Amino acid sequence: MSTLPHHPTPPPRAGHLVVCGDDALAQRLSYELAHVYGEHVTVLLPSVHRNHGPQIDDLARGGGLSVSVVEAAEPTDDALRSAGVSGASALALVYRDDRANIHAALRARRINPRIRLVVRLYNRKLGRHLQELLDRAVAARVGDGSAGEVTTTVLSDADTAAPALVAAAIAGAGKVVQADGLLLRAAERPADERDPAPYLYTLALASDEPGGSPELLPDDAAAAAGRATRGRTVLETISLEESPATPVNRPRLPPGLPVATLFPRRLRYAILGLIALLFVFAGLTWWVTGDPPLRAAYRSILDVFGMGEPALGEGTGRQIVQVLSGLAGLALLPVLFAVVLESLGTFRTATTQRPPPRAIADHVVLLGLGKIGTRVLDRLCDLGVRVVCVERDPQALGITTAHARRVPVVIGDVTREGVLEAAHIGTSRALLALTSDDAINLEAALYAREVDPELRVVLRLFDDDFARTVYGTLRESYPNALTRSRSVSSLSAPAFAGAVMGRQILGAISVEREVLLFAAIEVAGRPELQGRTVAESFRAGMWRVLALDVADPADRRADLGTDAAPQRDLVWELHPGYLLRSTDRVVLAATRQGLAELLRGDRGGMPTG
Repeated sequence: MSTLPHHPTPPPRAGHLVVCGDDALAQRLSYELAHVYGEHVTVLLPSVHRNHGPQIDDLARGGGLSVSVVEAAEPTDDALRSAGVSGASALALVYRDDRANIHAALRARRINPRIRLVVRLYNRKLGRHLQELLDRAVAARVGDGSAGEVTTTVLSDADTAAPALVAAAIAGAGKVVQADGLLLRAAERPADERDPAPYLYTLALASDEPGGSPELLPDDAAAAAGRATRGRTVLETISLEESPATPVNRPRLPPGLPVATLFPRRLRYAILGLIALLFVFAGLTWWVTGDPPLRAAYRSILDVFGMGEPALGEGTGRQIVQVLSGLAGLALLPVLFAVVLESLGTFRTATTQRPPPRAIADHVVLLGLGKIGTRVLDRLCDLGVRVVCVERDPQALGITTAHARRVPVVIGDVTREGVLEAAHIGTSRALLALTSDDAINLEAALYAREVDPELRVVLRLFDDDFARTVYGTLRESYPNALTRSRSVSSLSAPAFAGAVMGRQILGAISVEREVLLFAAIEVAGRPELQGRTVAESFRAGMWRVLALDVADPADRRADLGTDAAPQRDLVWELHPGYLLRSTDRVVLAATRQGLAELLRGDRGGMPTG
């Protein structure tokens, strides 16, 4: 297909943003950048008639957004140049195929060495290698000392959305973001409950009405006033070194083998029969030969297994016992070998596909083991939550992970009767419906509601408007049950948009249907922060400064959210009167609109090639 810009949208201009992809994340990301941040966005997609192409084309043709669309079957050099990559300040590669994103990233870096890249990759290990490779390429090609301003960020929508999905399914599980060796945990507190532990700030107050939006980042007076009547979400800090609540890497295999599976009842009976037979013939041999007991037992074992010398020249009784021992061995050993082989086959089946235990309860039923489901399964296992998976494709991506984690898997179509029963949905604590089909997820949720009207249900729905409608309807139909409907694209898009804008996004935490972003930004050039005290810089519903990076500007780490050893460069619980200087870097919590206002017009200040 030839590259063809669509009109009447404006053509690409220097300093604009480019998004490559045509799925829900590409659509949501384009909307975030154009609507929330007010940037001009060029979307490169295979076709405006497939996937989410029509919706992206609608963004370009109406709504007053500065969005243009370029069609190209593949992100070739010519296609990227037609989308304006040579003059763009940032490029987001969000194709569903990791390979296509990698190839496009390499091409884009060659066309414009100074462009900021945000690459969507599911493979986290490959993503780290790619990030290092592209950053080294920049250092080699950019010789004016500005290579440090050019960034490559590798993100996974599955990793970004998984914490919110897990937190929605587990009552009391904190939603966490890592920063400088600490975990920032957003913990939910019911109305008028005594706080079990100190916390830093109140992040949100629950809505007064079912299905309403929470009040994000309230001021201290509003938080105190709403504490008695409204639930709230508070921010805690937890040390990675000291906290027992920190997820740990659990062993992939259990410490012991399943003895009951490796030695089933028939095998145990056969072994016991063989041992009893050996005792009988050992006693007979000792009785007829007069040998010491140990020697008699040894000779009888050899006779049963056909390894003894013929009893020529010995007494008649000894010869009769030897013949009987040989006949018993000939009859019993084939049966024993058959039972052993059957047991090994059963063991192999059990280790590759474990059915749920009959008495399992208080577990989470996870429906769908694709990319999102696999990441959610990993997090649930790290938290020590019992899980039963349901997947209709025995070759699905997450089947291997489930086997390695020793998680029971029910293979079957959830729309058929008996599949959810096999997963013991009636005794579970929550249902996570994460397949790629909205209809299947909704059908599973409705069936689970019939089994248990108060069951906690979390739905993955692609369309955010549809998710909002389903959420409201289920809340009205089942007022005593907790229902969450989540669009993965809406959960992931804020983090991707923040990375495209050039700031370090430490993570995102969902609060009801809203999202709070945690970012590390420079104070310089931001009148909303620079020259103001911490108290003066706070804007309710928009942003709040949480911590100060006290490291020397020349020695600051590029990534505060790294998994490396903590450096303790951040100072928390800042004095309200501390004056923010131009050389400071702060960590703040912000709504999407608040972060967009702080970063509006700022894309790192890099010259374009």
